[in-house]
Amino acid sequence: MYEQNYIIKNHKIKEAFYQLKREQPERFKRKLNLSWSNWGFGLEPLENSVKRLKENGINFIELHGNHYGPDLGYRVEETLEILKKYEMKVSGVCGMFSAENDLSSNIPSKRQAAIDYIKRELEFTSKVGGQYLLVVPGAVGRPHAYDDTEFERSVETLKIVADHFENYNVHGAIEPIRSAEVSFIHTIADAKKYIEAVGHPGIQHINGDVYHMQSEELHIGEAIIHAGNQLVNLHMADSNRRALGHGVMDLDTIIMALYLIGYNQDGRFVTPEPLGPGGDPYPAMNSLPDTKELDELVSQTASYFRERETRLLERDE
Repeated sequence: MYEQNYIIKNHKIKEAFYQLKREQPERFKRKLNLSWSNWGFGLEPLENSVKRLKENGINFIELHGNHYGPDLGYRVEETLEILKKYEMKVSGVCGMFSAENDLSSNIPSKRQAAIDYIKRELEFTSKVGGQYLLVVPGAVGRPHAYDDTEFERSVETLKIVADHFENYNVHGAIEPIRSAEVSFIHTIADAKKYIEAVGHPGIQHINGDVYHMQSEELHIGEAIIHAGNQLVNLHMADSNRRALGHGVMDLDTIIMALYLIGYNQDGRFVTPEPLGPGGDPYPAMNSLPDTKELDELVSQTASYFRERETRLLERDE
């Protein structure tokens, strides 16, 4: 009986993984950098979030890009104090793009809001040691296009602020999102075309998200390999957007694909972002969370990820 297509693709990645492991074992001595995206923690004090992550062996945090105005968001000095206290480092900042700060908007003031927002977040990201700022080319939560010129407006708007990414030494990481949530840039291939159109050294990287990839990509493992060196961060959740190990996501194949592209190095991060099943997770940003639920979410996800990674690295085929 013939195997299903996705299993055939899985086997190819598995064979390549173990062949590389046999031929270049030195490339497998270092494990992947595990981070966590904290915007789903809502209004919880940052210190509580950092403490939880550290207690679960997570040494990096992707901070919520919450500088929605000059008087809003994390303060640099307070943030640095908390990071130092718990020996936590910032992987990057999760930029949040809505219809109010949309790079592709047909209302110029909304594009200006996106420019101003990016400038604030870049300054903050640089000061707290983050290595990337996640950028979404079009508003999240707006799946229907304004018109047929969104791509061009978004590219031209991001070009205006692109020099700032270089000046702050922060990678611009373009995130593809499923078509149920955004009107364009849905796949790794789409992100590459967008990056090429921007044509700036400050905007050369990709932020993947396996939850969106399972909807839009033909195969998540192959898409990771296609992203290659441009992949700077990978958001993780199980197939139902719950904790890793609580769905049917093929985590082993994802981990193997990451090792095949040499992802276990400085400046590359695996960042769980399990936001829960259902529709819109964004109201949680401005709500108080259930701390017990978050404790279990982080513990389950971190332990399961490390368990699967360790088994793959210790096993020989």
